[in-house]
Amino acid sequence: MTDFEAAETPAARPAATFAEAEEALLSRWPETRLEPSLDRIRAFTELLGDPQRSYRVVHLTGTNGKTSTSRMVDTLLRALDLRTGRFTSPHVEKMSERISIDGAPLDDEAFVRAFNDVAAFTHLVDADQPHPLSFFETVVGMAFAAFADAPVDVAVVEVGMGGSWDATNVADGDVAVVTPIAVDHAAYLGSSPAAIAEEKAGIIKPGAQVVLAAQEPEAAEVLLRRVVEVGASVVAEGVDFGVVTRAPAVGGQIVTLRGLHATYPEIFLPLYGAHQAQNAATALAATEALVGRELDDDIVRAAFAEVTSPGRLEIVRRSPTIVLDAAHNPAGAEALGQALEDSFTFSPLIGVLAVMGDKDVEGLLAAFEPHLAHVVVTRNSTPRSLTVSELAAQARTVFGDDRVTTAPTLAEAIDQAAALAEAGEALGVSIGSGAVLVTGSVVTVGEARLLLGGPR
Repeated sequence: MTDFEAAETPAARPAATFAEAEEALLSRWPETRLEPSLDRIRAFTELLGDPQRSYRVVHLTGTNGKTSTSRMVDTLLRALDLRTGRFTSPHVEKMSERISIDGAPLDDEAFVRAFNDVAAFTHLVDADQPHPLSFFETVVGMAFAAFADAPVDVAVVEVGMGGSWDATNVADGDVAVVTPIAVDHAAYLGSSPAAIAEEKAGIIKPGAQVVLAAQEPEAAEVLLRRVVEVGASVVAEGVDFGVVTRAPAVGGQIVTLRGLHATYPEIFLPLYGAHQAQNAATALAATEALVGRELDDDIVRAAFAEVTSPGRLEIVRRSPTIVLDAAHNPAGAEALGQALEDSFTFSPLIGVLAVMGDKDVEGLLAAFEPHLAHVVVTRNSTPRSLTVSELAAQARTVFGDDRVTTAPTLAEAIDQAAALAEAGEALGVSIGSGAVLVTGSVVTVGEARLLLGGPR
């Protein structure tokens, strides 16, 4: 380790409060700083006693839908009286959301305890490796150890980015789930679905049961080749499972899902959009694959009725309606647009956009354009956020000058957008039917959720 790297490495110390644990974790390499190796996380989990081997694992990768699908799998498993751990990322509002046990995020005391349980071992890994443990690697180790300590029957684990080199990949999934693959994080994962699929295919391990959501042909070819290479088994959406029917309903949609062992008719899913119905079918197949049998119809119905997915087409305020969605790439924005058209009749719909600078901003804006009467562009609090002037310039090329305004802060942007939505008459539509969509990034949505106080 170089002197510079040693100086950067935070000292191991127990935390007394959530804020101290959070500060210690954030002092490590951020999630955007990657060094493709499993050496550090392997060394870390070995010192912890390889906790990830003490329970069954459902491992999820893909470009969009991972968190929603993870939450659905978790809910179904708990309905089967299995104790669950769930690891998802990034968090919407609070870091502790990433580690849940029995469906609930760790409270502050449990999060501090989980940090302190591994803190001394982080120092040992830092001293032994060429690079220190990152923030993400440390939180993954915390999660795996907390799950073993609980103990859980099954861990539902979402990758952070990619698959092969993701820190979660020291766990071997009994079931490996791949949600739809599209281009995102191109600088890290590649610029085509096939290239990205190569990295994501790394979570498919020998003997695993693989659940594939619908994929582009080039991505599917890569994934199926990996299945054959490692001797896994596979089921695919549209062949072995899928959405039979769906219809919008008040507060969500009614879906009929075909699983691996049975068809489950007319289930209420309190989430919006065809993409969430697809996620539900994938989650159902993954759960059936893990338990190896048909599920009781009433259990499935009750579980899906309880599903939530914060920051995914989430209504947090009325008069005017304010909706949050964490879409941050063109594929996610297109799914969001289809869901808006499918489930709502907002007019006008005013967008509030704050986007990370490393995203396909032009593609994102183009996907939003048909659905938004006007956009207020701003930035979120992170250094990665595109500046207001840069985002405004790109937005004007897509929306035109008259449909773009700017605001220096997210709070001011939401206020501007709400005023425009309420004054729909000025845009040539009836007063009282307008709404605001806050989108462009998980961070943007999380900050908006804090500003607005969550669902009402």
